[in-house]
Amino acid sequence: MKSIAFGQYYPAESVLHRLDPRVKILITVLYIVSTFLCKNVLSFALLFLSAIMLVILGKVPLKLVFRSLRPVLFLLVFTAFLNIFWTKGEGEPLFSKWIITIYEDGIYNAIFIMIRIIALILGTSMLMTYTTTPIALTDAIEDLLSPLKKLKVPVHEFAMMMTIALRFIPTLIEETEKIMTAQKARGADFSSGSLIQRAKALIPVLIPLFVSAFNRASDLATAMECRCYHGGEGRTRMTVRRVRFTDIAYFVAFIAFGAALIGLNILNIGFTMP
Repeated sequence: MKSIAFGQYYPAESVLHRLDPRVKILITVLYIVSTFLCKNVLSFALLFLSAIMLVILGKVPLKLVFRSLRPVLFLLVFTAFLNIFWTKGEGEPLFSKWIITIYEDGIYNAIFIMIRIIALILGTSMLMTYTTTPIALTDAIEDLLSPLKKLKVPVHEFAMMMTIALRFIPTLIEETEKIMTAQKARGADFSSGSLIQRAKALIPVLIPLFVSAFNRASDLATAMECRCYHGGEGRTRMTVRRVRFTDIAYFVAFIAFGAALIGLNILNIGFTMP
Protein backbone atom coordinates (compact mmCIF):
# COMPACT_ATOMS: atom_id res chain seq x y z
CA MET A 1 0.00 0.00 0.00
CA LYS A 2 2.91 2.36 0.58
CA SER A 3 3.80 2.12 -3.11
CA ILE A 4 0.81 4.21 -4.15
CA ALA A 5 2.20 7.37 -5.72
CA PHE A 6 -0.69 9.76 -5.07
CA GLY A 7 0.26 12.57 -2.73
CA GLN A 8 3.93 11.61 -2.47
CA TYR A 9 6.51 14.30 -3.16
CA TYR A 10 10.15 13.50 -3.84
CA PRO A 11 12.49 16.47 -3.26
CA ALA A 12 15.19 16.82 -5.89
CA GLU A 13 16.89 19.35 -8.13
CA SER A 14 15.50 18.70 -11.59
CA VAL A 15 13.96 20.52 -14.51
CA LEU A 16 10.50 19.22 -13.67
CA HIS A 17 10.80 20.38 -10.07
CA ARG A 18 11.63 23.91 -11.24
CA LEU A 19 8.73 24.20 -13.69
CA ASP A 20 5.81 26.43 -12.77
CA PRO A 21 3.07 24.23 -11.21
CA ARG A 22 0.39 25.93 -13.32
CA VAL A 23 2.26 24.99 -16.48
CA LYS A 24 2.75 21.45 -15.16
CA ILE A 25 -1.00 21.03 -14.68
CA LEU A 26 -1.64 22.16 -18.26
CA ILE A 27 1.14 19.89 -19.53
CA THR A 28 -0.35 16.98 -17.58
CA VAL A 29 -3.72 17.52 -19.27
CA LEU A 30 -2.01 17.64 -22.66
CA TYR A 31 -0.07 14.47 -21.87
CA ILE A 32 -3.20 12.58 -20.79
CA VAL A 33 -4.96 13.60 -24.01
CA SER A 34 -1.88 12.62 -26.03
CA THR A 35 -1.84 9.10 -24.60
CA PHE A 36 -5.29 8.51 -26.10
CA LEU A 37 -4.23 9.86 -29.50
CA CYS A 38 -1.84 6.95 -30.09
CA LYS A 39 -3.06 4.49 -32.70
CA ASN A 40 -0.09 2.72 -34.33
CA VAL A 41 3.34 1.30 -33.55
CA LEU A 42 5.30 4.52 -34.09
CA SER A 43 3.00 6.66 -31.97
CA PHE A 44 3.12 4.18 -29.08
CA ALA A 45 6.90 3.97 -29.37
CA LEU A 46 7.09 7.76 -29.10
CA LEU A 47 4.73 7.67 -26.10
CA PHE A 48 6.90 5.08 -24.35
CA LEU A 49 10.05 7.12 -25.00
CA SER A 50 8.34 10.22 -23.61
CA ALA A 51 7.49 8.39 -20.36
CA ILE A 52 11.13 7.31 -20.01
CA MET A 53 12.29 10.86 -20.73
CA LEU A 54 10.01 12.23 -17.98
CA VAL A 55 11.47 9.76 -15.48
CA ILE A 56 14.99 10.88 -16.45
CA LEU A 57 14.10 14.59 -16.23
CA GLY A 58 12.39 14.13 -12.85
CA LYS A 59 15.47 12.48 -11.29
CA VAL A 60 13.26 10.19 -9.22
CA PRO A 61 14.92 6.88 -8.20
CA LEU A 62 13.90 3.96 -10.36
CA LYS A 63 13.09 1.93 -7.25
CA LEU A 64 10.42 4.44 -6.28
CA VAL A 65 9.11 4.55 -9.84
CA PHE A 66 8.73 0.76 -10.01
CA ARG A 67 7.00 0.76 -6.63
CA SER A 68 4.42 3.18 -8.00
CA LEU A 69 3.61 0.68 -10.78
CA ARG A 70 3.15 -2.25 -8.40
CA PRO A 71 -0.50 -1.50 -7.49
CA VAL A 72 -1.55 -1.62 -11.17
CA LEU A 73 0.21 -4.87 -12.07
CA PHE A 74 -3.05 -6.78 -11.72
CA LEU A 75 -4.79 -4.27 -14.01
CA LEU A 76 -2.00 -4.59 -16.59
CA VAL A 77 -2.11 -8.38 -16.56
CA PHE A 78 -5.91 -8.47 -16.63
CA THR A 79 -6.25 -6.09 -19.60
CA ALA A 80 -3.48 -7.89 -21.49
CA PHE A 81 -5.22 -11.22 -20.86
CA LEU A 82 -8.54 -9.90 -22.18
CA ASN A 83 -7.01 -8.44 -25.32
CA ILE A 84 -4.88 -11.48 -26.16
CA PHE A 85 -7.63 -14.06 -25.82
CA TRP A 86 -10.72 -12.06 -26.84
CA THR A 87 -9.50 -9.95 -29.78
CA LYS A 88 -10.44 -11.37 -33.15
CA GLY A 89 -8.05 -10.60 -36.00
CA GLU A 90 -8.61 -10.58 -39.72
CA GLY A 91 -5.81 -12.95 -40.71
CA GLU A 92 -4.85 -16.45 -39.66
CA PRO A 93 -4.54 -17.05 -35.89
CA LEU A 94 -1.09 -17.49 -34.40
CA PHE A 95 -2.34 -20.18 -32.03
CA SER A 96 -5.60 -22.11 -31.95
CA LYS A 97 -6.44 -25.02 -29.69
CA TRP A 98 -9.80 -25.94 -28.17
CA ILE A 99 -11.48 -22.64 -27.22
CA ILE A 100 -8.20 -20.68 -27.10
CA THR A 101 -7.41 -18.63 -30.19
CA ILE A 102 -4.71 -15.99 -30.31
CA TYR A 103 -4.40 -13.46 -33.12
CA GLU A 104 -1.60 -11.06 -33.89
CA ASP A 105 -4.01 -8.14 -33.42
CA GLY A 106 -4.71 -9.29 -29.86
CA ILE A 107 -1.01 -9.27 -28.96
CA TYR A 108 -0.56 -5.79 -30.41
CA ASN A 109 -3.61 -4.49 -28.55
CA ALA A 110 -2.36 -5.97 -25.26
CA ILE A 111 1.08 -4.35 -25.67
CA PHE A 112 -0.37 -0.99 -26.67
CA ILE A 113 -2.83 -0.81 -23.78
CA MET A 114 -0.11 -1.75 -21.28
CA ILE A 115 2.11 1.02 -22.68
CA ARG A 116 -0.79 3.48 -22.43
CA ILE A 117 -1.49 2.65 -18.78
CA ILE A 118 2.20 2.76 -17.81
CA ALA A 119 2.68 6.08 -19.62
CA LEU A 120 -0.37 7.56 -17.89
CA ILE A 121 0.90 6.60 -14.45
CA LEU A 122 4.51 7.63 -15.04
CA GLY A 123 3.63 10.85 -16.82
CA THR A 124 1.13 12.12 -14.28
CA SER A 125 3.32 11.04 -11.36
CA MET A 126 6.43 12.73 -12.73
CA LEU A 127 4.66 15.94 -13.69
CA MET A 128 2.44 16.26 -10.63
CA THR A 129 2.86 14.34 -7.39
CA TYR A 130 6.57 13.48 -7.43
CA THR A 131 7.77 16.94 -8.50
CA THR A 132 5.11 19.30 -7.09
CA THR A 133 4.52 20.08 -3.43
CA PRO A 134 0.93 20.16 -2.14
CA ILE A 135 1.19 23.90 -1.41
CA ALA A 136 2.37 24.65 -4.95
CA LEU A 137 -0.38 22.44 -6.33
CA THR A 138 -2.99 24.36 -4.30
CA ASP A 139 -1.76 27.71 -5.59
CA ALA A 140 -1.68 26.43 -9.18
CA ILE A 141 -5.23 25.05 -9.07
CA GLU A 142 -6.49 28.28 -7.54
CA ASP A 143 -4.77 30.39 -10.20
CA LEU A 144 -6.09 28.29 -13.07
CA LEU A 145 -9.64 28.37 -11.69
CA SER A 146 -9.51 32.06 -10.72
CA PRO A 147 -11.81 33.17 -13.60
CA LEU A 148 -14.61 31.23 -11.88
CA LYS A 149 -14.45 33.66 -8.95
CA LYS A 150 -16.54 36.06 -11.02
CA LEU A 151 -19.31 33.44 -10.89
CA LYS A 152 -19.10 33.34 -7.07
CA VAL A 153 -17.42 29.92 -7.12
CA PRO A 154 -15.32 29.31 -3.94
CA VAL A 155 -12.15 28.55 -5.88
CA HIS A 156 -9.76 28.85 -2.94
CA GLU A 157 -11.78 26.52 -0.73
CA PHE A 158 -12.15 24.03 -3.58
CA ALA A 159 -8.40 23.99 -4.24
CA MET A 160 -7.65 23.65 -0.54
CA MET A 161 -10.00 20.67 -0.16
CA MET A 162 -8.47 18.91 -3.17
CA THR A 163 -4.94 19.37 -1.90
CA ILE A 164 -5.74 18.28 1.65
CA ALA A 165 -7.44 15.15 0.33
CA LEU A 166 -4.45 14.41 -1.91
CA ARG A 167 -2.01 15.02 0.91
CA PHE A 168 -3.78 12.77 3.41
CA ILE A 169 -3.98 9.70 1.16
CA PRO A 170 -0.49 8.42 2.18
CA THR A 171 -1.25 9.31 5.82
CA LEU A 172 -4.48 7.28 5.83
CA ILE A 173 -2.72 4.38 4.12
CA GLU A 174 -0.03 4.37 6.80
CA GLU A 175 -2.71 4.57 9.51
CA THR A 176 -4.56 1.63 7.94
CA GLU A 177 -1.41 -0.49 7.98
CA LYS A 178 -0.82 0.31 11.64
CA ILE A 179 -4.38 -0.63 12.58
CA MET A 180 -4.21 -3.88 10.56
CA THR A 181 -0.89 -4.78 12.18
CA ALA A 182 -2.39 -4.18 15.62
CA GLN A 183 -5.44 -6.27 14.74
CA LYS A 184 -3.25 -9.12 13.44
CA ALA A 185 -1.31 -9.06 16.71
CA ARG A 186 -4.66 -9.64 18.45
CA GLY A 187 -5.49 -12.63 16.26
CA ALA A 188 -7.35 -11.03 13.36
CA ASP A 189 -7.17 -12.81 10.00
CA PHE A 190 -7.55 -10.76 6.79
CA SER A 191 -6.21 -13.26 4.24
CA SER A 192 -8.35 -16.39 4.62
CA GLY A 193 -12.01 -17.19 4.12
CA SER A 194 -14.49 -16.17 1.46
CA LEU A 195 -14.83 -12.67 0.04
CA ILE A 196 -17.71 -11.88 2.41
CA GLN A 197 -15.72 -13.12 5.40
CA ARG A 198 -12.75 -10.96 4.41
CA ALA A 199 -15.04 -7.94 4.06
CA LYS A 200 -16.48 -8.56 7.52
CA ALA A 201 -12.95 -8.86 8.93
CA LEU A 202 -12.23 -5.32 7.74
CA ILE A 203 -15.00 -3.80 9.89
CA PRO A 204 -12.77 -3.65 13.01
CA VAL A 205 -10.26 -1.77 10.83
CA LEU A 206 -12.70 0.76 9.36
CA ILE A 207 -14.12 1.98 12.67
CA PRO A 208 -10.80 3.10 14.25
CA LEU A 209 -9.70 4.40 10.83
CA PHE A 210 -12.74 6.69 10.62
CA VAL A 211 -12.21 7.81 14.22
CA SER A 212 -8.56 8.60 13.48
CA ALA A 213 -9.50 10.48 10.29
CA PHE A 214 -12.05 12.64 12.15
CA ASN A 215 -9.50 13.35 14.90
CA ARG A 216 -6.92 14.38 12.32
CA ALA A 217 -9.48 16.62 10.60
CA SER A 218 -10.34 18.25 13.93
CA ASP A 219 -6.66 18.81 14.75
CA LEU A 220 -6.07 20.28 11.30
CA ALA A 221 -9.05 22.64 11.64
CA THR A 222 -7.82 23.78 15.08
CA ALA A 223 -4.30 24.37 13.74
CA MET A 224 -5.65 26.42 10.79
CA GLU A 225 -7.81 28.53 13.12
CA CYS A 226 -4.85 29.13 15.45
CA ARG A 227 -2.94 30.45 12.45
CA CYS A 228 -5.83 32.85 11.67
CA TYR A 229 -6.89 31.06 8.50
CA HIS A 230 -10.28 32.31 7.32
CA GLY A 231 -10.38 31.26 3.69
CA GLY A 232 -8.98 32.98 0.63
CA GLU A 233 -10.46 36.44 1.21
CA GLY A 234 -7.68 38.98 1.64
CA ARG A 235 -5.07 36.24 1.67
CA THR A 236 -1.64 36.96 0.18
CA ARG A 237 1.24 34.66 -0.79
CA MET A 238 4.84 34.71 0.24
CA THR A 239 5.97 33.58 -3.22
CA VAL A 240 4.54 35.19 -6.35
CA ARG A 241 4.97 32.78 -9.25
CA ARG A 242 5.78 34.00 -12.74
CA VAL A 243 5.88 32.01 -15.95
CA ARG A 244 9.42 31.89 -17.31
CA PHE A 245 10.82 31.16 -20.74
CA THR A 246 11.62 27.57 -19.70
CA ASP A 247 7.99 26.98 -18.75
CA ILE A 248 6.77 28.27 -22.11
CA ALA A 249 9.37 26.18 -23.93
CA TYR A 250 8.25 22.96 -22.25
CA PHE A 251 4.60 23.78 -22.84
CA VAL A 252 5.28 24.33 -26.55
CA ALA A 253 7.33 21.11 -26.62
CA PHE A 254 4.37 19.09 -25.30
CA ILE A 255 2.07 20.70 -27.86
CA ALA A 256 4.56 19.61 -30.52
CA PHE A 257 4.59 16.14 -28.92
CA GLY A 258 0.81 15.85 -29.35
CA ALA A 259 1.06 17.12 -32.93
CA ALA A 260 3.76 14.52 -33.65
CA LEU A 261 1.50 11.75 -32.38
CA ILE A 262 -1.31 12.93 -34.65
CA GLY A 263 1.15 13.04 -37.57
CA LEU A 264 2.32 9.50 -36.88
CA ASN A 265 -1.29 8.33 -36.80
CA ILE A 266 -1.88 9.92 -40.19
CA LEU A 267 1.12 8.05 -41.62
CA ASN A 268 -0.62 4.82 -40.52
CA ILE A 269 2.56 2.70 -40.44
CA GLY A 270 2.34 -0.78 -38.97
CA PHE A 271 -0.50 -2.19 -36.92
CA THR A 272 -3.24 0.33 -36.11
CA MET A 273 -5.63 0.02 -33.18
CA PRO A 274 -9.33 0.11 -34.08
